[in-house]
Amino acid sequence: MKNITLSADGDLIEEARARARSRHTTLNEEFRRWLEDYVGRQRRAEQAMAAIRDMQQYVRTGGRKFTREELNER
Repeated sequence: MKNITLSADGDLIEEARARARSRHTTLNEEFRRWLEDYVGRQRRAEQAMAAIRDMQQYVRTGGRKFTREELNER
């Protein structure tokens, strides 16, 4: 695991530490979770777009544009 150094306002850091303590964790652990989520969002978006591209080969609309009401019909 690598270490990094971050800079932020001292009051903000203390407030973040207090919040982490109230959750029975550390600021370091909260940052790790945030970093995983930050990277994961891009990965999930890329996976979703790949799934859409894969499905497009099976779905054809003939160029027709659907209305909002048609798209929401059940």
